[in-house]
Amino acid sequence: MAEELKHRTKLFALSILEVVERLPFHTSAKVVSYQIAKSATSVGANYRAACRARSDREFIAKMEIVLEEADETLYWLEIIQAREWIDKQWLETIWKEGNELTSIFVSTLKKVKARVNG
Repeated sequence: MAEELKHRTKLFALSILEVVERLPFHTSAKVVSYQIAKSATSVGANYRAACRARSDREFIAKMEIVLEEADETLYWLEIIQAREWIDKQWLETIWKEGNELTSIFVSTLKKVKARVNG
């Protein structure tokens, strides 16, 4: 499962970078492109770090960051969709993957927190 998620988070980041490349070149889009590029690439990078955690508590702390970055990425996708900067159908596919990843991260965190807390 961990290797599959490493792969999925990398593909998700690459798809977001493709979104960034398609955004219009004006001030508001530049701000959003910078933010979404940072958050989406952080999902995979921090997930890899979580996989190397030395304890459950360290894993939880790192996965909280992963979850925060994934949720932030979804927010920026919603902004892009609301502004209609990119084709809605193409964007929905990426949003769906981000939402699925977020759900997996939430579920994983709940399980590990339950194990740690007793």
